[in-house]
Amino acid sequence: MTASGSTGSAGSGSTESRSAGDAASDAASRAADRARGELAGLGRSGEGEAPSRAVELLGRVGLVGYGLVHVLIGVIAAQIALTGGGQADQQGALTAIAAEPFGFVVLVVVVAGLVAFGVWQGLAAVTGFRWASGWERTQRRIGAGAKALGVLTVALIGLRLLVTGSSGSSSGGSQQATAGLLALPAGQVLVGVVGLIVLVVAGATAWAGITADFAEDLDWSRLPAQLRRPVRWLGIAGHVLRAVAFAVMGVLFGVAAIRADPSWAGGLDGALKTLAGQPYGPLLLLVVALGFVAFGLFCGAEAWARRV
Repeated sequence: MTASGSTGSAGSGSTESRSAGDAASDAASRAADRARGELAGLGRSGEGEAPSRAVELLGRVGLVGYGLVHVLIGVIAAQIALTGGGQADQQGALTAIAAEPFGFVVLVVVVAGLVAFGVWQGLAAVTGFRWASGWERTQRRIGAGAKALGVLTVALIGLRLLVTGSSGSSSGGSQQATAGLLALPAGQVLVGVVGLIVLVVAGATAWAGITADFAEDLDWSRLPAQLRRPVRWLGIAGHVLRAVAFAVMGVLFGVAAIRADPSWAGGLDGALKTLAGQPYGPLLLLVVALGFVAFGLFCGAEAWARRV
């Protein structure tokens, strides 16, 4: 009786083991089929304006990298608010990535992805959004062009870091560029125009967040239902709070124009540190830092669900 029961138990265990093994094998087979399907489609046209499936997939990786850069900017900005140290800009974020184990490899992937996403959005700016018309299409093409320029700028910073080992400083670069403009005829006017453009970008970024205009670029059905509302709020907070930093940058360029003093001009790092120096500045900077983190997390979701 006991032997029979033991035999039955062993048989049952063997059956369960085979079932689990079969299920694992089926899952691995399905994953392999999906991977083969993706690889087979790399030469075909990508989604939206992407010229190929390979560019689209690499561009989505780049969008994840773009989000990672913003998360790190937020973390460094929070560090400045709490301790006063750090370089809270794209250069500082990419340097932080490069300093980690396997950082060089990660940085290469991020830069390649950013270039692919920049190409994707650049093509959308030139000929894209044919499903829209009039001002709506023009607005979306301008937005895609601005995103392409922003992403490619970060890619160039990363490429410089890979080649030279140094990424420089956004504030130092802004001051040198401002000094060059001030040396030209009507230089103060030119610097003032730069400040006005940055303020317009800040306003457009804030408006995109307030109206949640970014939502139309996502296929929300790709995201789990329980994540859709949080992702939307991350996008709103990220756009609005990043706009605060851009607005401070615009004001700094305006002051540099009025005083004809390039030392007032500052990049993102200078803007955030200027914000920290105001009354209740550390608290304000901490809030803006959370906005950069929110935008970075939103970019991660956007990489999955973006449709153009």
